[in-house]
Amino acid sequence: MDDLFASHDALAIAQLIKARKLGARELLDGTLGRLRSLNASLNAITDLYDGDLLERSVAAAGDGPFHGVPFVVKQLMADCAGTPTTLGSRFFAHGPVAASDSAAIAAMRRAGLVIVGRTNTSEFGLAPTTEPAFGGATINPWREDLSPGGSSGGSAAIVAARGLPMAHATDGGGSIRIPAALCGLFGLKPSRGRVSLAPIGETLAGAGAQHCVSISVRDSAALLDAISVGEPGDPYRAPAAGSFLAATGRPPGRLRVAFLLKPVGGDALDRSLVTAVERTAKLLEELGHAVEEATPDYDMAASGAALGTIMAANTWTNIQVRANGRVPGPDDLEPVTWQTAEHGRTISAHDYIRAVQTFHRTGRQLGAFFERYDVLLSPTIGRPTLPLGAVRMDGSVETYQEGLAPMVAFTSVCNAAGVPAMSMPLAWTDDGLPIGLQFMGRFGAEEMLFSLAAALERARPWRDRRPVKGGLA
Repeated sequence: MDDLFASHDALAIAQLIKARKLGARELLDGTLGRLRSLNASLNAITDLYDGDLLERSVAAAGDGPFHGVPFVVKQLMADCAGTPTTLGSRFFAHGPVAASDSAAIAAMRRAGLVIVGRTNTSEFGLAPTTEPAFGGATINPWREDLSPGGSSGGSAAIVAARGLPMAHATDGGGSIRIPAALCGLFGLKPSRGRVSLAPIGETLAGAGAQHCVSISVRDSAALLDAISVGEPGDPYRAPAAGSFLAATGRPPGRLRVAFLLKPVGGDALDRSLVTAVERTAKLLEELGHAVEEATPDYDMAASGAALGTIMAANTWTNIQVRANGRVPGPDDLEPVTWQTAEHGRTISAHDYIRAVQTFHRTGRQLGAFFERYDVLLSPTIGRPTLPLGAVRMDGSVETYQEGLAPMVAFTSVCNAAGVPAMSMPLAWTDDGLPIGLQFMGRFGAEEMLFSLAAALERARPWRDRRPVKGGLA
């Protein structure tokens, strides 16, 4: 399996199965063995299926573009029938057990994916790292003292280690893009309403989204094709689109690209990040795009505070909805989660509505910016690496927020505004660690982003750069 996942993405593997050059069962058994071996050092997977649960996953896989490809689902924002969704918390370790798949998971199965397990996440997805007290820290396969980021760090670590070609991920403030950046992967957060969150109506006032992290652009595009189907009664939908996979095969045209060398309203960045943006801007110019430095006009502090208010209120509400009458005490949750939930319990309707209005104002401000530009380029995160323990959930909210701030300085506004954004591993530190570059587009512009991403992937490929026992292959 090592060589297979190093050289083939999910679409290519499915083609081998359909051409009968690779047996689906052979692939499944070999992958499960590989995942067990990797997980012994990475702690990325919380549950690996076996027995009847595994056989039901095999039977449920449709004959779609990913037919027979093993897949793992994050322990957050998505239910898999017959298993609990723990949200990375001991409080939900044993239930409730999902009676059915959530809509996106059902669509993934129809696309042919064989779900074989669940991946680690920070508790309730609150941290941009993956170090929950329940289950322990996930290790970045690039270096054992580093976090893979979060909250989709379990998924990112296992894909970075080439245990799988892609894995489920969710994003409420950067949780697809942050681990993609730190693990050398591609990760795109879709527009608000692109992927249904049914059976729930929305999450984080529309800031939450789900999709995947992957080793290739085209896998991400094909999966979004498969799961961007609306459900009856969805509260809103992103604009209609064509095939995202088809978009990867056509040139993006001459785009108007703006770039940032520091966060909006923020401080100067590490020189390695500035260089990464400058070199990527130069590459874009060489590819024929119009590129200039420009800053959108929005209040980053207000947008961040609004997201914090909405996250706190959602944390308390989600506990109430899922707990079946149980009330957690301080020993049931990590200290920051507990403090966040308690704060959420006291948030007034007035404060919540003002936070949602800030989201809408930010969206309109970015909308005006994207009348002048097609793409906004920046680093994905505001630091080159994330050591384990740099963002703590076992102390005060103030200490947690200090660690959080540089991690979401570029990502969280995309969630507030509902716009699509992707992280691409287009630069590397002097010691060979990946640096993610974020590309943000206007609402509904995933086709343009995928077209640009495919062109950049061809110009500066990354698939052969992967961690091998702490070094590069």
